[in-house]
Amino acid sequence: MIALTTCQLVDIGNREVQALISSPTRELAEQTEKVITAIGEDINIQVHACIGGKSVGEDIQKLVYGVHVVSGTPGRVCDMIKRRSLRTRAIIVLVLDESDKMLSRGFKDQIYYVNRYLPPELQVVLISATLPNEILEITSKLMTDPVKILVKSDELTLEGIKQFFVTVEKEEWKFETLTELYDTLTITQAVIFCNTKRKVKLLLA
Repeated sequence: MIALTTCQLVDIGNREVQALISSPTRELAEQTEKVITAIGEDINIQVHACIGGKSVGEDIQKLVYGVHVVSGTPGRVCDMIKRRSLRTRAIIVLVLDESDKMLSRGFKDQIYYVNRYLPPELQVVLISATLPNEILEITSKLMTDPVKILVKSDELTLEGIKQFFVTVEKEEWKFETLTELYDTLTITQAVIFCNTKRKVKLLLA
């Protein structure tokens, strides 16, 4: 949804950053970059992920060349703004994805820092699974008369879906347990979430 909306807002003829998407983790920022790249490929939308752990020089080179969308983590985005490599004058939308997790990781100061350099008339989109007091504080400081879209908790679970969990005492037993589930249950399609890229590669091997 974020990617689709962003692609609709961008003016392809303007090779400046127009959308800034901030995420709490490198993985989420890269995932957003890939989705926008896939959706915007036919209309030549240029997107770059500014995240820690990657070359600062590459970030600077990409930004100087010109991109429409930046998907990044707060720390690296702040760094690019401080270096004057990320120009913010053309940004029309700021998306704070999983903002509750960003706050729990201590990114509030970086969020406020980035906001200081953004045009005052831009649109701010704040996405959060929960509404702690800090989220409400950010809402009041970054937004004017925001529209709130709340999903009731009883609408989050799909009908006909059974939920259960299996306690696995050791990490190395997880794959065997997963295999046993496939043998026991009738599974035609499945999405398996892993907390590291290494585990994803092990499952694919």
